[in-house]
Amino acid sequence: MSASQTSDVPTLLVKIFGKDRPGITAGLFDTLAAYSVDVVDIEQVVTRGRMVLCALVTPPPAGLEGDLRATVHSWAESMKMQAEIISGLGDNRPRGMGRSLVTVLGHPLTAESTAAIAARITRAGGNIDRIFRLAKYPVTAVEFAVSGVETEPLRTALVTDAATFGVDIAVVAAGLHRRAQRLVVMDVDSTLIQDEVIELFAAHAGCEDEVAEVTAAAMRGELDFEQSLHARVALLKGLDASVVDKVRSEVRLTPGARTLIRTLKRLGYQVGVVSGGFTQVTDDLKDRLGLDFAQANTLEIIDGRLTGKVTGEIVDRAGKARLLRRFAAEAGVPLGQTVAIGDGANDLDMLNAAGLGVAFNAKPVVREAAHTAVNVPFLDTVLYLLGVTREEVEAADTHDED
Repeated sequence: MSASQTSDVPTLLVKIFGKDRPGITAGLFDTLAAYSVDVVDIEQVVTRGRMVLCALVTPPPAGLEGDLRATVHSWAESMKMQAEIISGLGDNRPRGMGRSLVTVLGHPLTAESTAAIAARITRAGGNIDRIFRLAKYPVTAVEFAVSGVETEPLRTALVTDAATFGVDIAVVAAGLHRRAQRLVVMDVDSTLIQDEVIELFAAHAGCEDEVAEVTAAAMRGELDFEQSLHARVALLKGLDASVVDKVRSEVRLTPGARTLIRTLKRLGYQVGVVSGGFTQVTDDLKDRLGLDFAQANTLEIIDGRLTGKVTGEIVDRAGKARLLRRFAAEAGVPLGQTVAIGDGANDLDMLNAAGLGVAFNAKPVVREAAHTAVNVPFLDTVLYLLGVTREEVEAADTHDED
């Protein structure tokens, strides 16, 4: 039957609520089975040990509805639950066109911000069909299933004001492709790791201040990335190559980085990094973390010393986007099903080229341009934007320990 044909068919909404315990769902349907009803829809939610179980069923044969009601109420009372039965017509109304998933990360998630988000969805023309908690640690993450408004205008309505709400928000189109995202590519400095690698090298060369000055000039727009890279690397000329091992040992992973990569790999994702830093560090990270792809600039070393030059293709802003496309092609993943994560203006082309671009603790200009922003210091919170729950993360960790 079509939706219009079923909209006037009688149905009963049976709602059971009370303290959750094993056997409630089986007991309700055992009770209903005696009346030869068909199940149209089921929904169950448990919050702080309290269950709400809703079953939409067809009416029993003529003359038995009163008996069904009495029996369900009696059963519920025996289970120390409450029951409500409502007669009506049809099923849920069809969801509107335009279906999206809105993921909200709060640290904490306040009632005020939740009210503001819900109101903004309504003003955008959307309807909230379902809300589901993805995680309670290290942030509170909830997912809203929204219909009735296309994804892009909904994203514009919500993401631009996320900072005002005091939360991080991601809006993606609902559908099978969300779970099909199979390539995640990250920036390295201040994203995968907490450090800026060239500053670690500069500390050993005694030229931290000079490197900082060049970096500041680049940030002011006085130098482009390639110019600033060459200028900073030139300051490392003559440094003994043994410093590479020291820098590798000094690199600090961002909190949640190992969990993010381990979980993605367990889920079948491919994971890569692109960096304006150096292969002397990214190759080591690739081996240590089991990454599928890694590309960066390479410090030239001759006769055991850094020459102050880089060799090979320069990985700059355009290069990162180009590498994202190359990795996607090698992985056999459509570009629209890729995820890119970064923090700086050098990552913008890559973030915009990906199916989902995530600005991680990024500069304001990057937050404004990316699809979504994460402003908590835990890299594994990106998993929630992909619909992965905390329970799934912990299950993957337990499996790895076995």
